[in-house]
Amino acid sequence: MEEQLSLFQRPEAAPLAARLRPETLEEFVGQSQLLGEGKVLRRLIENDNISSMIFWGPPGVGKTTLARIIANRTKAAFINFSAVTSGIKEIRAVMQKAEQNLRYGERTIVFVDEIHRFNKAQQDAFLPFVEKGSIILIGATTENPSFEVNGALLSRCRVFVLQSLGEEDLVKLLTRALRDPRGFGNQQIRIDPDLLRLIAVFANGDARTALSVLEMAVLNGDMEDGVTTVTKETVEQCTSKKSLLYDKKGEEHYNLISALHKSMRNSDPDAAVYWLARMLEAGEDPLYIARRVTRFASEDVGLSDPRALEIAVAAYQACHFIGMPECSVHLTEAVVYMSLAPKSNALYMAYEKAKKDALSQLSEPVPLVIRNAPTKLMEELNYGKGYQYAHDTADKLTNMQCLPDSLLGREYYRPTEQGVEARYKERLQQIKEWKKRHRG
Repeated sequence: MEEQLSLFQRPEAAPLAARLRPETLEEFVGQSQLLGEGKVLRRLIENDNISSMIFWGPPGVGKTTLARIIANRTKAAFINFSAVTSGIKEIRAVMQKAEQNLRYGERTIVFVDEIHRFNKAQQDAFLPFVEKGSIILIGATTENPSFEVNGALLSRCRVFVLQSLGEEDLVKLLTRALRDPRGFGNQQIRIDPDLLRLIAVFANGDARTALSVLEMAVLNGDMEDGVTTVTKETVEQCTSKKSLLYDKKGEEHYNLISALHKSMRNSDPDAAVYWLARMLEAGEDPLYIARRVTRFASEDVGLSDPRALEIAVAAYQACHFIGMPECSVHLTEAVVYMSLAPKSNALYMAYEKAKKDALSQLSEPVPLVIRNAPTKLMEELNYGKGYQYAHDTADKLTNMQCLPDSLLGREYYRPTEQGVEARYKERLQQIKEWKKRHRG
């Protein structure tokens, strides 16, 4: 009797992302740095010279798909292995099957999704089979393999870094989904190109997310006379996001980060939080914002509140650990802190003035007194002669000259009276007065 397929086993009922899974390198979207003409991974695949490897990259960039394409291209058996549901017993059973395949002249690619979830013993179970060449191991991980994969196993695998898909890559993928018979090619779908771009921005580099949103939008589109129309309102409902004017590479991107920066500088926490929300809800990378806030902490707050840099770095780490949407509150904390902190650009001004001198006087020699003298010749040339070790003095200060002669007396750092920087200003004045009194 012919076996009946359940609803979810029928090809046409599978999710759009599964139906459109690329089967060849030509269909694969993104990762041109690895798969473009003449690039290293493409050459390995085309020359059938595949060895064990680790794919490291964010979700939805094609790690599993690429492994399947490699298996098809190299005529190898493909075993999909989940680190979440499999133990050492299952690993050994798979290895025995792979060795049996090898006896019949067939190579086996064992694809391990989320390999970072395996413990040391489980990872070690693969090691002898990788060493013998019984299997070609392809591991996929969203975590840094340097920390999550055993050194012995990692040393026998090439690591390839897969990047988040760009907006253009995702638009290309969505456009193909509308034309490909495996997607909506057999239906009449009307959707504005700007809405495809909106979906691409929302997906934030994840192909699965982009295709899932498109599928939901089409299924909830307005049907009339055999034509399905997808409106902006439908897309907004499917993403639960307001459609914000935003372009990560265009003018609005820089307008918004500028608005955030200037609102914090102007000590306006309400405006700063608003511009933060505008960026995050439009799909901006939270790590990008965290990097800019970290820059602000030193450029616009500086030593008027040294804790600002600690808060900014902590917010960056929190964003890295947990991502969106949870990390929005950490960025809010950092942005409000920067807005309320006393402001000083003394550090920024100090570096800019020093940079100007450094660029105009690149050949200025280091004074002999503060040079190291690791060799006898250097000692004979007076390297380090007259050096004064501050820790040996009562005041922990010396009158030693550290600037080149041509820059003697130049002042770069001029502290303000803002916040705790007033204390640094007082301390600097004390140091200068001491050196003036003890000038040789």
